[in-house]
Amino acid sequence: MGTGRQQMLWRVMADMVVAVHATYVAIVVVGLAAILIGSAAQWRWVRNFCFRAAHLAMILLVCAEALVGTTCPLTRLENTLRLRGGETGYASDFIGYWLDWLIFYDAPSWVFTAVYLTFGMLVLSTLWLAPVRWPMRRRTHS
Repeated sequence: MGTGRQQMLWRVMADMVVAVHATYVAIVVVGLAAILIGSAAQWRWVRNFCFRAAHLAMILLVCAEALVGTTCPLTRLENTLRLRGGETGYASDFIGYWLDWLIFYDAPSWVFTAVYLTFGMLVLSTLWLAPVRWPMRRRTHS
């Protein structure tokens, strides 16, 4: 287990992992909203190839994890850090508690799989609703 100082360090690192996890979720969710709103408002950046490819890859990773039935690596890392910090795998401090509350819910695993796959289909449908602006190829002069 370690000293109180070491345990505090493990807990702080666990909170940092939760913050990264919450940011990941926020990027996926807010990204979809931005694509839909931005398409209607004719914001050019929401059609950016790199943004859209990264956004799609992020949700497809979540969908793949759900289909395979594996636990998210960030969740596993957080739980490991919390255990090393003397906790039970759930955050007990203010920041950790609220970040966990925002992204974790108590429901059967099939509910999460259905939600992730539905959300993934919504993101895929934006490729049709708000097509990606493909990067221009540079022409070489011969």
